Amino acid sequence: MAVQEQDDLITRARAWLAEDPDPETAAELAKIIEVGDVAELADRFSGTLQFGTAGLRGEIGAGPMRMNRSVVIRAAAGLAAHLVAQGHAGGLVVVGYDARYKSADFARDTAAVMTGAGLRAAVLPRPLPTPVLAYAIRHLGAVAGVEVTASHNPPRDNGYKVYLGDGSQIVSPADVEIAAEIDRVDTLASVPRPESGWEDLGEEVLEAYLARTDAVLTPGSPRGVRTVYTAMHGVGKDVVLAAFARAGFPEPVLVAEQAEPDPAFPTVAFPNPEEPGAMDLAFATAARVNPDIVIANDPDADRCAVAVPTADGWRMLRGDEVGALLAAHLVHKGATGVFAESIVSSSLLGRIAEAAGVGYEETLTGFKWIARVEGLRYGYEEALGYCVDPEGVRDKDGITAALLVAELASELKEQGRTLTDLLDDLAIEHGLHHTDQLSVRVEDLSVIADAMAALRAEPPVSLAGLRVSSAEDLTRGTATLPPTDGLRYHLEGDYKARVIVRPSGTEPKLKCYLEVVVPVADAPDLAPARVRGQEILDAIKKDLSAAAGI
Repeated sequence: MAVQEQDDLITRARAWLAEDPDPETAAELAKIIEVGDVAELADRFSGTLQFGTAGLRGEIGAGPMRMNRSVVIRAAAGLAAHLVAQGHAGGLVVVGYDARYKSADFARDTAAVMTGAGLRAAVLPRPLPTPVLAYAIRHLGAVAGVEVTASHNPPRDNGYKVYLGDGSQIVSPADVEIAAEIDRVDTLASVPRPESGWEDLGEEVLEAYLARTDAVLTPGSPRGVRTVYTAMHGVGKDVVLAAFARAGFPEPVLVAEQAEPDPAFPTVAFPNPEEPGAMDLAFATAARVNPDIVIANDPDADRCAVAVPTADGWRMLRGDEVGALLAAHLVHKGATGVFAESIVSSSLLGRIAEAAGVGYEETLTGFKWIARVEGLRYGYEEALGYCVDPEGVRDKDGITAALLVAELASELKEQGRTLTDLLDDLAIEHGLHHTDQLSVRVEDLSVIADAMAALRAEPPVSLAGLRVSSAEDLTRGTATLPPTDGLRYHLEGDYKARVIVRPSGTEPKLKCYLEVVVPVADAPDLAPARVRGQEILDAIKKDLSAAAGI
């Protein structure tokens, strides 16, 4: 780096330091400047953390490429300016937050900025699940909502998720318009931030949410399932226990080591039930108390994981399996409307919807799209996200999903059956829809860009011996989907299969979603079909890795 570039970098860092409102990040940045760590400064000041449809998410620290109070204040000011420009001056903005590092600070800063911009702000009473915030927006008639959370990201991260007045997450063009307003923010001193004037909400909002959870269950349905529950060091425990008590289920046995909020997430490498090892303590607890099912939330409790006992120990169900089970349960309960899922989720939902005569729609990845489906009754995506009460929460909700899973498991238990038995029924009726994922976490984001470029330049002609019958570059959009950064392949041969490749929207990962359909009609034993399905998916992974250079 040239001397002039270094001098410019240090000048920008000192200017940032001069207005940093947080003593911790200010001290951190001052130390970096003092020791002359140019590489670290370049990393933190190489640009700005970009605001998009996922809001903001990144590592906590000083500088515009990190999550900190300065970045959050600018983001809040941009959101406030957008709301005023849209005619919402004086409107209510509800702010929620989880128990991560600095979440409460970011929530208070947001409330102050909204108040200073002439909007009304109300802050949830304590760290609560994201679904409570999503519910509160519509319940209180707000024009927008903000949830401070990094969901299931590593402990060093935090994030900023924005909802508009319909209770669903922002999509284009709102994200672009908000980002433009953020860019117009000059100095922090130009952003009015009164020390008071917003409302600190009481428990009445949570009570209203809990009362709404009753709507997902059938009056008089069985409630006998015994559950082990883990909050994964997040904010789900108290709300889940209250919801299960209201519904009349036996009190879940808690995974004690993970029950209380802890931003360090000391027992897991990544606080995501899908990550290897994250469920080990839950399974150890289950081995001691012998429940019927295990349920886990991620740290902000918008996702729900389910595990079942097998002859070889506990097995966590894939998100696609839980998605199909809940769909089948809702069909059995007489649900009408549209069942929706993201393109990366199993096509089994479409088969279930078709057989039941209910509507079906496929969307881009993310509940910001699923929640906008007209006439939505049920939506899910494979990453453990389920919307089972769209009139209450127009987003994924790991608490109401847990209740519905518990109701289904209770009904099956009364019949002497299990969730696994119902999965077998679905496989026999619709074919075994076997899914898997190839996920590559990277340090250098160029690895993802290079892999996508390689696949676009030279699409595979076959994977696992199955011919690629169609190769779609989703950046061009389709007849039913707007453009997105992704690739979709359909495979044909002895079996039908589907592959979707896309960069993660929230983590430094390249994600490949795989599905193969193995016919099993009237098969007395599904084990061979499952083995064959996994063999095909493993072969697809190997060939896809080679084609993408990962």
